[in-house]
Amino acid sequence: MTQTVYGSLKDKTVLVTGGASGIGESVAAAFHAQGSKVAILDYDAKAGRALAERLGERVHFEHNDVRDIPALQAAIRRTSEALGPITVLVNNAARDDRHTIDQVTPEYWRERFATNLDHQFFATQAVLPDMEKAGGGSVINMGSTSYLVSDDSFAAYKTAKSAVVGLTRALARELGPKNIRVNSIVPGWIMTRRQIDLWLTPEGERELLRRQCIKRKLVPEDIAKVALFLASEDAGAITAQSYLVDGGWV
Repeated sequence: MTQTVYGSLKDKTVLVTGGASGIGESVAAAFHAQGSKVAILDYDAKAGRALAERLGERVHFEHNDVRDIPALQAAIRRTSEALGPITVLVNNAARDDRHTIDQVTPEYWRERFATNLDHQFFATQAVLPDMEKAGGGSVINMGSTSYLVSDDSFAAYKTAKSAVVGLTRALARELGPKNIRVNSIVPGWIMTRRQIDLWLTPEGERELLRRQCIKRKLVPEDIAKVALFLASEDAGAITAQSYLVDGGWV
């Protein structure tokens, strides 16, 4: 991946939820390449430990289920103790399981929000003391264009991801006086291993290339590059924004 070097990211402690695979893995690796100290939180212990071992020094892994808020808060505290104050948070963890309206129970609805939205607020709340002491920080929430363009049936996921935009603007307004910037990235159809294995079909690929302005498949590194910029001091005047990275589909 061709990568701009951001001097302001060197030695920063960066926390990436859902950082063991897919977009999160690419984000974690990109920050590590900048000289950042990187904490990876993920439900997949095997993949998380393998990535931490591959990246080597300046990496801390926590096996964590972001739906368990007390456990998430405890993992964030341990991360801060291990690597130093967290000043960059990438709220990446999510799961885009498909479901039709008749399959959704109240319990499933709440679980989808716990998986795709709730932890973004509580992780931000948990890193706030570190960022305040450091004099500022950057929070990057991960949204999705699915609620804007997707024909697939998964209303709970789409609704949770649409709420990321509102959460981002609300937190940016509240935390701005503390010099904490809050933005979101809104990815299009990114070709992670999960997407390729579960959802990509020849018909879907043709539709993707027809509707995108940029006629290529997007990859996790496309999102990582934007995350680096938003976390860096080069983006020091940018907050409360949601950036579509979708090849011009929307």
